[in-house]
Amino acid sequence: MSLKIEGQKGLELRAILQASPDLKTENLVSCFTPMMWSGESLALIDQRRLPTEEVSYVCSDWERVALAIKEMVVRGAPAIGITAAYGLVLASQKTSTDDLDAKRSMLDRAAEGLSQTRPTAVNLFWAIERMRSVWTSVGLLDLDRALEEEAVMIHLEDIQTCREMGTHGAALLGENVSILTHCNTGALATGGHGTALGVIRSAAARGQLKRVYADETRPFWQGARLTAWELHRDLIPVTVICDSMSAHFMRLGQVDAVFVGADRIAANGDTANKIGTYPLALIAEAHEVPFYVVAPKSTIDLSTHTGDEIPIEQRPDREVTHCGSQQVVPDGVKVENPAFDVTPASLITAIITEEGVINRGGYEEGLAALFT
Repeated sequence: MSLKIEGQKGLELRAILQASPDLKTENLVSCFTPMMWSGESLALIDQRRLPTEEVSYVCSDWERVALAIKEMVVRGAPAIGITAAYGLVLASQKTSTDDLDAKRSMLDRAAEGLSQTRPTAVNLFWAIERMRSVWTSVGLLDLDRALEEEAVMIHLEDIQTCREMGTHGAALLGENVSILTHCNTGALATGGHGTALGVIRSAAARGQLKRVYADETRPFWQGARLTAWELHRDLIPVTVICDSMSAHFMRLGQVDAVFVGADRIAANGDTANKIGTYPLALIAEAHEVPFYVVAPKSTIDLSTHTGDEIPIEQRPDREVTHCGSQQVVPDGVKVENPAFDVTPASLITAIITEEGVINRGGYEEGLAALFT
């Protein structure tokens, strides 16, 4: 599946997807994105069905977009934000009225509904507020077009941002490196290329990469199902390991660095990411393996002072009690299923954004400086 946007925006998107100084062979080009905008509907790769089935989930109204986010048809903080932006375009297109205030009110309702889908990833709220700035300032006749242009631009900018983060991250690495990553932070989780996986793609394109260890990332298996699918598809050597195996491979000296993404970064550098990230950071610290967080500026929330203030989404019990259709927990047994944990800034070697690298010890000043 690839994104289709008509006219100039489509040309810009294809140029960004196909041209990068990091890319030396077509096999390393990740020319796909989890969403396809037709101009009047949004088709998503249904990530619940990967890796065995590649099917589309088509949204023709904002309510279906909200359901897709909530049910994890699409996931990954940047991808959620982009998807919500397109959802607001659909909300505008489906509202037929010659009353500007009525249309803005409908968009406010759609924004509220979309914001209720997943609480932790701040990119969702960032994208909604960016779209809100359009519908509060543009007249009725131009509103549909202006909202569509803004959503497409959010998408385009994310792809370029991922390329830039990939370049910055790869510059930190030597030759013949083995990288461990957690969850899925690739093209499926973004507009294209990826955050932490974007670093891996850039390193592979430069000939720096020996192999990737992908944590399975239970209970939703984003590493085993999605990261392995992406990297294998792009001919990048990947080995899936159980979440409990990372200490073993670090002790053997087989991991040179850990790269993960983020769903929200607090002002002090504390970072919320997929559950299992925090223990991975502790293990990396114990083995003196550098631990990097890769995320765009839209993931940084300066209004959240520390990780203690980050809301942690609780997911359905079934994700823990079942593996697919197979029940693995006895009936009646209580389970907990927090989707994210918080890694303290003190365990993070550096945070990589599109602007560059901020090293441990300078997070508060460095993160704040990105917005001045």
